[in-house]
Amino acid sequence: MEKLISIASKMAISRNRNCQNIENVDSINGKSKGKSFIENFMKYIFTICGFVAVASVAAITIYMIISGVPAIFKVGLGEMLFGTVWAPTASNPSFGIAYIILTSIIGTLFSIIIGVPIGLLTAVFLSEVASKNVAKFVKPAVELLAGIPSIVYGILGLLIINPLMGKIEASLFANSTTHIMNGGANFISAILVLAIMILPTVINSSETALRAVPTHIRQASLALGATPTQTIFKVTIPAAKSGIITAIVLGIGRAVGEAMAIVLVSGNAVNIPLPFNSVRFLTTGIVSEMSYASGLHREALFTIGLVLFIFIMAINIIINKILKGGGKVER
Repeated sequence: MEKLISIASKMAISRNRNCQNIENVDSINGKSKGKSFIENFMKYIFTICGFVAVASVAAITIYMIISGVPAIFKVGLGEMLFGTVWAPTASNPSFGIAYIILTSIIGTLFSIIIGVPIGLLTAVFLSEVASKNVAKFVKPAVELLAGIPSIVYGILGLLIINPLMGKIEASLFANSTTHIMNGGANFISAILVLAIMILPTVINSSETALRAVPTHIRQASLALGATPTQTIFKVTIPAAKSGIITAIVLGIGRAVGEAMAIVLVSGNAVNIPLPFNSVRFLTTGIVSEMSYASGLHREALFTIGLVLFIFIMAINIIINKILKGGGKVER
C-alpha cells in the first residue's frame, strides 16, 4: 500500500513539473515574441530617423541651390564672386562679394589660430594637470561660456574690446589723412570675439578626447622615462588627434556661422579685410539686409547663403579627408 502511495505521489510530482515546464516555455515564447516585436519596431524607428536626417540635408541643399543660383545667372558668376563693390540699392546696382568672402575666410582662420591653442591647452590642463578641486571650479566656468548667448558676447565686445581697439586705432592713425576712424569696430575686434566664442566648443570636445585616451598609454610613456610634459605632447595629444580635429571642425562651424555677435563689433561695412577696417562677414551680410531686401537684392543674399553653405561643406570634406588619411598612416 505504501509503495502504491509513493508511486502515485511521484507521478503527480512529475506531472506538475511537466506542466510548469510547459508554462515556462509558453511564457518564454511570449516574452520572445514581445521582444521580437519591440526590436522590429525600434529598427523601423531608427531607419525612419536616419532617412529624416538625410532628407533634411538634401532638402536644405536643394533649397539653397534653387534660391541662390538665379542671382548668379542674372548678375554673372565672375562679377559676383570676384567683384569688390557691394551696392545692391544703388541706381546702378553692384553685387560683388569678393571682400565679404575673403573676410569670412581670413577671419575664421585667425580666430582658429588664436582660439584653438588656448582651448587645447585649457583642455590639457583640465584633463591632465588640474587637481579635482581646481577642475571643479574651472569646468563650470567653461560650461558657462558655452551657455552664454551670442548677443551677449557681441555686447561685451562692443563695450570692452571696441573701446580698446578705438584707442589703439586713434594712436596709430592720429596723423593719417586717409584712414576712416570707426571707434574700434574693425576686423581685429571681430576676430577676438570669434576666438573667445569658440573656446568652450574646443575645450569641451578636446577634453573629452583626451580623457578617452587609455591610462596604460600614459603609464607606458612614463615608464620609458618620458616626463609628464613629453607624455602630454608626444603621446596623449597624438592619441586623441581624431577627437581634437573634430573639436577644431566644430569651432570652425561656430566661427563661420556666427552673425549676431559679429554684426555689433565688426562695423558691418564691405571693405578689404585689413586689421583696422570695418568689415562684413557672409553671415552679417545676410542678417543686416534680409529684412528690407527684395527682388534681385534678396536673391543675391540667398547666393551669399549658398556660398556660406558650400564653404562649410568644403571644410567638412577636407577635414574628413585629413582624418581618413591620418588613419591610413597610423595603420
